[in-house]
Amino acid sequence: MADEAQKIQELTLEEVMGDRFGRYSKYIIQERALPDIRDGLKPVQRRILYAMSIDGNTYDKGFRKSAKSVGNVMGNFHPHGDSSIYEAMVRLSQDWKLREPLIEMHGNNGSMDGDPPAAMRYTEARLSKIASEMLMDIDKKTVDFVLNFDDTAEEPTVLPARFPNLLVNGATGISAGYATEIPPHNLGEVTDGLIYLLDHPDATLDQMMTLIKGPDFPTGGILQGVDGIKKAYETGRGRVVVRAKTSIEQLRGNREQIVISEIPYEVNKAMMVKKIDELRVLKKVDGIAEVRDESDRTGLSVVVELKKQADSQGILNYLFKNTDLQITYNFNMVAISHMQPKQVGLLEILHAYLEHQEEVVIRRTKYTLQKALDRQHIVAGLIKALSILDQVITTIRGSKNKKNAKDNLVASYAFTEAQAEAIVSLQLYRLTNTDVTALEQESAELDAAIKKYRAILDDPKALARVIKAQLKAMIKTYRNDRKTIIEAQIETLEIDTSVTVIDETVMVAVSHDGYLKRSSLRSYQASDETDAGLKDGDFAILQKPLQTLDQLMMFTNYGHLIQRPVHEIADLKWKEMGEHISQSIGLAADEAIIAAFAFTPGDQAGYFVIGTDDGYIKQTAFTDLLPSRTYRSKAQDFIKLHAKAHVTNVNWVPSDDGLVVFSASYKGYGLSFALSEVSISGAKASGVKLMDLKEGDHVTNFILYDSQDKHAAVAIMTQRGAFKRMLLSEVGITSRARRGVLILRELKKEPHRVVAMVGVKQKMLLLIHTNQQQVITLNPYQHATGDRYSNGSFVMDIDEVGQPQFIQSTVHENQ
Repeated sequence: MADEAQKIQELTLEEVMGDRFGRYSKYIIQERALPDIRDGLKPVQRRILYAMSIDGNTYDKGFRKSAKSVGNVMGNFHPHGDSSIYEAMVRLSQDWKLREPLIEMHGNNGSMDGDPPAAMRYTEARLSKIASEMLMDIDKKTVDFVLNFDDTAEEPTVLPARFPNLLVNGATGISAGYATEIPPHNLGEVTDGLIYLLDHPDATLDQMMTLIKGPDFPTGGILQGVDGIKKAYETGRGRVVVRAKTSIEQLRGNREQIVISEIPYEVNKAMMVKKIDELRVLKKVDGIAEVRDESDRTGLSVVVELKKQADSQGILNYLFKNTDLQITYNFNMVAISHMQPKQVGLLEILHAYLEHQEEVVIRRTKYTLQKALDRQHIVAGLIKALSILDQVITTIRGSKNKKNAKDNLVASYAFTEAQAEAIVSLQLYRLTNTDVTALEQESAELDAAIKKYRAILDDPKALARVIKAQLKAMIKTYRNDRKTIIEAQIETLEIDTSVTVIDETVMVAVSHDGYLKRSSLRSYQASDETDAGLKDGDFAILQKPLQTLDQLMMFTNYGHLIQRPVHEIADLKWKEMGEHISQSIGLAADEAIIAAFAFTPGDQAGYFVIGTDDGYIKQTAFTDLLPSRTYRSKAQDFIKLHAKAHVTNVNWVPSDDGLVVFSASYKGYGLSFALSEVSISGAKASGVKLMDLKEGDHVTNFILYDSQDKHAAVAIMTQRGAFKRMLLSEVGITSRARRGVLILRELKKEPHRVVAMVGVKQKMLLLIHTNQQQVITLNPYQHATGDRYSNGSFVMDIDEVGQPQFIQSTVHENQ
């Protein structure tokens, strides 16, 4: 028991977890997810190729069931699930994933549409011809072997790899703390680069890139961004753009169609086609009539048929930007080099491959040299034996058995054990003069071969010539044309909004409480004029027909500007309430929209005049309030507010020429001054002083009017329900930042206070909203004009309908 107790270790959880996870990480990095820099294979891929090779399942023999190969791999070399082995085998056969597939497969091996392959009991497979080059000379001790998982067989740690598979077929994988993304390349280009590197070991990356121009994807396409390729080849990381190969074809009736013949690498074609068709169905792109996948066994073809007069290039640019018709490919070239994961550049990969080939050729040469020396020794013994044939025969006949005969030959004639074995195994027909000649010729050939092998081992130049000859043979047999076109610059895509939006007239409504909607004119005209779908107490700040390409600008009392192109507003029936702005942009609970304006796309002129209830005013240029990149999810600030202040109203003016500001305060003061006194400031400014307010007073509102307009008038509502229409000529034009003059007669008991003020004109109706969600309609011109010393006349019973809070003006043609 004491001994057992001594075996117990006290370890912290951190130590145990750290140690176990470290072991696990090392295993999956080295033995599962990352390729070897020498042969470009992950362990499961290497085991599949080796198992199929030793099973004779090669390109020059018939196909065999995939399940048999998977079973061999799983039973002998790879103790993992059969599905993971089969998935790796299928990928090795897919010519849209690998530039040079290493396995040929009969049956359904998946598709570019993401369809799964048939079960392994249905498909048949064998090694491809080029896969045999990966395994060439593996039986000549060219690579190290280790025992398999149960010590019953041996497996190679790397394949001889007659061609640079890591670059030709690329690799992708994710392990603990590492990921790899190496694109496929053209075999001919990479091999040309290796040959050049053999002749010029100090070649620069620029020199190498004249031969290896960049990735060559099996799916073709167009690769843009030479700078990104160069950076990736230097550091192992880089970014390029890969886009589909497209053409625009003419159809009858002045129509066109976009034909997609090649798509970016590893893009799911079916999902890409579905996304393009969704853009058509959801009407995000105006001009697409139909999307068809016409791909068949002759090649890929996706057709996007356009409507008459559609902007084909504009639509194509939109598809490039918003679908997988164009993707960003990120290089992350990580491979196992000397048993460690390493981020590698192009030259390092090429040098590592040549280093591997030198080792393979040296080990193969040593093996063949030893075989030649052994054979030469045997041939020398046979020639000697034939020269003393009679004595040899006599000695053999006088021996008791084969072993005795060998011993007697060694003792009598100084043959070696190996030579004696060859002599006693000699067939009688070989005892002819002709055979002596053949042996002497073989001896001469062996001498020449041995000399050549020793030269390869002794002379680095001779070794390089052998590797170069092998590479040239690969080029001669397997070179094919580049599929991917490389363009130096990444094209900047400019999307014309007119391409994606149908330019039509719609009815738009923006409510005080923040509800937005647009409806077709048909839906608006079919609805009851009084039913705008708004909830009780809410009212429209803007309600008018607009174009879908117009830009909507909405200002809140908290100093926030919300911008929306009209076509991005929810398209609803007119009787529906609409979509609340808080679904995309967060607003305060009591935040409300106080002004809304619509502008055409090219209209960016004029100024916004903004006032606050704590007595500040400013002008801000339209160009300072253009939409930001995050306008969909974040409101802009259009003014810097002081503590507890709110924006009273916002006006847009083309210029300040001849305009006058009239402001009214809650305690009944009015002030007029020229708008030119208000300086133009940026969106983040607070502005300048509007009125010099008494303590406890605040600005109710301000309006702008033309100084030449002698009939300019305002409507004033008090908290007691009194209404007064007053000509602005009653208030003389002075200067900004003054207190102003009284525009109500001050009473000692229950004095009137200005709760709402608005400018009025002929043919205008006023809608007075109360705090009990009542709306009183008033024609201001049915009431006499009052001077600035009057308090107007009572127009509503505040005990019944509530106190007035807001006046909304509307033009009525019948008035």
